Amino acid sequence: MKFIEAIRLALAQIRVQKLKSFFTLLGVTIGVMFLIAVVSIVEGMSDYMEHDFVGKIVGLNTVTLRRNPEIGGDLSEAQWRAMQRWPRIMYSDVQPVVSALPEGTLYSVEGYDNVPLQTQWAAPRTMDASAVEGDYFKIRNMKIESGRLITQQEFEMGSSVLVIGQEVAKRFFPNLDPLGREIKVAGRPYSVVGIAESQGNIFGISLDRFVIAPYRSPLRHAVNRPGVIDGLRIKSEGDQDLIELQETIRQVMRGRHGLRPSEADNFAVETSESALSFWTQIKSKLEIAAVVLPAVGLIVGAIVIMNIMLVAVAERTREIGIRKALGAKRRDILAQFLVEAATLSTVGAIIGIIGGILLSQLIAAVSPLPATVAPWSIVVGVFVGAGVGIISGIYPASRASLLDPVAALRQE
Repeated sequence: MKFIEAIRLALAQIRVQKLKSFFTLLGVTIGVMFLIAVVSIVEGMSDYMEHDFVGKIVGLNTVTLRRNPEIGGDLSEAQWRAMQRWPRIMYSDVQPVVSALPEGTLYSVEGYDNVPLQTQWAAPRTMDASAVEGDYFKIRNMKIESGRLITQQEFEMGSSVLVIGQEVAKRFFPNLDPLGREIKVAGRPYSVVGIAESQGNIFGISLDRFVIAPYRSPLRHAVNRPGVIDGLRIKSEGDQDLIELQETIRQVMRGRHGLRPSEADNFAVETSESALSFWTQIKSKLEIAAVVLPAVGLIVGAIVIMNIMLVAVAERTREIGIRKALGAKRRDILAQFLVEAATLSTVGAIIGIIGGILLSQLIAAVSPLPATVAPWSIVVGVFVGAGVGIISGIYPASRASLLDPVAALRQE
């Protein structure tokens, strides 16, 4: 029997026996649908973390000194408690570190916390507040939509001026131009000099809920104890190796903390790449889930297909006998039933692929989880569907091909 003819007969069986075909396809459809959906979510999150997360939160090509890692990963309770006893990073650490770095290296001092904001046009509400110094806006690649950035003179004088985010502008200055207007931050008045371009969001969390003031302004007392900073961010605009920068910072800080060679670091120096190591761990677990969850549906689908095909062999025993009497060889019968099983399974896989794409887009629309349909997952879905059909069809097809034509013709 020709391959195309076998496929045509299989599709005809689907049309004739709709209900039986539906249950035959269901397991494979669900398995492939979950495969496509989970892979799409994992791929979407991976792209998001590697581009948006690094660019907006960590910073591209940066090294950051802070008391504790920004993302701790799998820490035991004992490790976490030990980290809480580490000394704070101090403003007095900044100059020794910066002076050890190559010329042209950008840096920013950062202190941040959630503090209450208030204007005469809106009720108090807590927002993110940062007291910064140095090249903060360059490192974060933050642009201004209206107004201006904080000037070097304002940084040095500790002026009470702010650059605010889009959400702060809308919430605290409804239908007003915030520029030049006053906003109280932790009870102290500040003047708005600039409104930043929208920073977007990460997993549904807005990145526009912020105010930024010079580090030497009174805001530093609201976000930290005297002399304490939350981070020192370093960025090289040249060809300097991030690992070399990281090691330079480590050696300076180990000296300042008086650590012996045998003692571990009691501070964190992270590159933008190392900050993604936590995501890599999560991704590996999600990839396992992307295999395990669809596998359950596919196994069920394979069992259903095998049983349905066994029933089909029993129902079509006389047909098999006639075909053998007319000269059909064993391989022809074997091929017919294998192709039928593979066709049924492939149709289920195609339906599952469409369902998986729609499901992943639905999840992305109603939740903060991004989704990116990977072309390779569609190819894998088709081959998995066909493979499940062939594997589950081997036994029924073999039984059909071994039927005795005389006995088969006697079957009513």
